[in-house]
Amino acid sequence: MQGIVRYFQEARDELKKVNWPTRVQVLEGTQTVFIFVIFMTLLIWGMDRLFHLGMGALLK
Repeated sequence: MQGIVRYFQEARDELKKVNWPTRVQVLEGTQTVFIFVIFMTLLIWGMDRLFHLGMGALLK
């Protein structure tokens, strides 16, 4: 039982050392990820569309 208590005490102490991001940093990171996901979605959709048209032309 003493080992579990010590573990959580040490975990709490380590979490106090963490340099947590500010609200602005979190929002900027979220915005960056959101833009990247939209870009990649459009890129993959465009490539899929081109491959679909290309295969359609080849199989005619």
